[in-house]
Amino acid sequence: MFRVVIPARYGSARLPGKVLLPVAGRPLLHWVCERARASGAAAIVVATDDGRVAEAAAAAGVTALMTAAGHASGTDRIAEVAARMGWADADIIVNLQGDEPLMPPSLLDQVAALLADHADADIATLAAPVAALAEFLDPNVVKVVLDDAGRALYFSRAPIPWDRDGAPRGPGSQASFAGSLRHIGLYAYRAGAVRRMAQLAPGALELREKLEQLRALAAGMRIQVGLTAEHPGIDVNTAEDLERLRARLTRT
Repeated sequence: MFRVVIPARYGSARLPGKVLLPVAGRPLLHWVCERARASGAAAIVVATDDGRVAEAAAAAGVTALMTAAGHASGTDRIAEVAARMGWADADIIVNLQGDEPLMPPSLLDQVAALLADHADADIATLAAPVAALAEFLDPNVVKVVLDDAGRALYFSRAPIPWDRDGAPRGPGSQASFAGSLRHIGLYAYRAGAVRRMAQLAPGALELREKLEQLRALAAGMRIQVGLTAEHPGIDVNTAEDLERLRARLTRT
């Protein structure tokens, strides 16, 4: 059994109020809630800091919980939900971001099952093979390297693992990305783990890479990684992303 929590704050820096913007006749948030409902989740909670978002969640038939406005991340918002709902440390929570309207429900099930199947893991997440050299070199694409048991060793915006022999004339000559993995930012947490993360201060690696999952690794938490059963759809961070989403949904 797992629960889905959808962190959905109103004040997005790049696209304010994006979770309420209309997409094919419905708020963006309604599409995200639909993805969660199509999964095997036992319960769904929208965690927000704005009454308008709570009203939109209610209109979609999903429970909303008002959380503190000062949270630095969705993880902190989920930790507040877990504490207020009294969920046990071992309970599994899937974090579905409020800007992921095309996330395949099967991936929510997959990441929850991955955590359930690895009792020694605190967190589970997903990855996919890097598809092109440009993707491998792109700092906006987060890469992950794993140990032999499928646990995360490190996440980075840098191109890892680096093929020394693939760049005989220095970094600009790199031609190899075989075996590299792109991180898919979908997480399942044990409730105790997400509460612990929220209590930890950001570490040096997290601050340098701007990757919150490095806080967990630095604290010795175990992150199990699985290969995606299918690729996630468009997430919405900019006005351009929103228009691409609208165009796609209008065609379907």
